[in-house]
Amino acid sequence: MHPQYTTIPSPGADLPVRRRILVVDDDSDARMIVTDELVEFGFDVTEAADGPDAQRQIEQRLPDLVVLDLGLPGIGGLDVLKWLRTRSNLPVIVLTGRGHHSDRVVGLELGADDYVVKPFDARELVARVNAVLRRGHDDDASAKLDFGDLVIDIESRDVVRGGALLDLTAKEFDLLAFMARSPRRAFTRQQLLDHVWQSSTEWQDPSTVNEHVHRLRRKLEPVPATPRWITTIRGVGYRFTP
Repeated sequence: MHPQYTTIPSPGADLPVRRRILVVDDDSDARMIVTDELVEFGFDVTEAADGPDAQRQIEQRLPDLVVLDLGLPGIGGLDVLKWLRTRSNLPVIVLTGRGHHSDRVVGLELGADDYVVKPFDARELVARVNAVLRRGHDDDASAKLDFGDLVIDIESRDVVRGGALLDLTAKEFDLLAFMARSPRRAFTRQQLLDHVWQSSTEWQDPSTVNEHVHRLRRKLEPVPATPRWITTIRGVGYRFTP
């Protein structure tokens, strides 16, 4: 059985709580497309056309998630994200231009939960919004991460793939469980050092992460050379793909 966070509720379906989304983009057409799609799926949506307006709205009433365009005039999206991360762990999905690869990397390093490249399909963005919100809701409560062929039991620290129990070291389990709690989120090596090793590049070489991913793939992946679960995001790091 695949995790429920991959499912988008039907338009007009009753939701227990109307989650509030702040859409920040200086392109009025893009805001309208995103807003209409999110409203159709039951979200309460507010809009901001620039960085200062986004900051004002966040300070007045914290939303449940921010969809943030990085190419904002005046105070740019990266500056808004940096400002936000000094105040809150509020989930953020960044919107970037197709050629702005470096912005995507910096956005993830600053703590963005996901990114979508323009031009994008509005339904894909809604799916990402649902996934990020569901992820935050389920992480602490879930003692077992069930991805069908792969099951990660947080309490027992057992990992079963295809019915077979895998023999993982403590750090290999920690790395896999951390990434699996945030499926599809790309993590830099620095972020993995911070969260899994409680270390940093000042004290530990990032190649430590590479080596553990390599060892984990040999045990986890049916074909380690073409990984199914832990994929490499070139120029960024790694992500768990359910």
